[in-house]
Amino acid sequence: MPAHYFIRKAHEGDASEIFALIKELAEFEKAPKEVRLKIADFVEHGWGKNPLFEAWVSLNEGIIVGMALCYTRYSTWKGPMLYLEDLYIKPSYRKTGIGSGLFEECLQFAKDNAFAGMCWQVLDWNEPAINFYNKFNSSMDSEWINGKIMF
Repeated sequence: MPAHYFIRKAHEGDASEIFALIKELAEFEKAPKEVRLKIADFVEHGWGKNPLFEAWVSLNEGIIVGMALCYTRYSTWKGPMLYLEDLYIKPSYRKTGIGSGLFEECLQFAKDNAFAGMCWQVLDWNEPAINFYNKFNSSMDSEWINGKIMF
C-alpha cells in the first residue's frame, strides 16, 4: 500500500466509518460481541453538546483507513493524562507510517494541551502492537491489574 496519507481531526460525518473501524478492532481482539454501543450514541458522545472524546482519522485517497480516539483521564498523582482508547489501522495499510502518524498526532495534542502524558492499554498477546509502542520509548506496566464493572 502507498504511504501517502493525510491525517485530520475527525468530524461528525466520519462517525459511521470510525464506528466500522471500531467493530473491526473488536473482531481483531476476538471480542465482537463486546461492542454494545449504538452509532447514534457514539455520535452524541463525540460531537454532541458535551463531547467525551477527541478523534483523528487517516485518509488514503479519500478513504478513512485508520483512526485514533482519546479522552481525558485524571491522575491524582500526575494531573490530566490523555488516554488513548483506540488506535486502529486497516490491516492492508499497516507498516506504512499511518499508525505512527496518528500516534504522534495524539502525543502532540497532549503536549499542546498541557497533559502530563499519554497512556493506553495493549493486550498482552498483541506483539505487533507492543513492538509498535516500544518504538516510541514507552514503558509497559505489568504491575497493575485492570478492573471494571459493566452495567
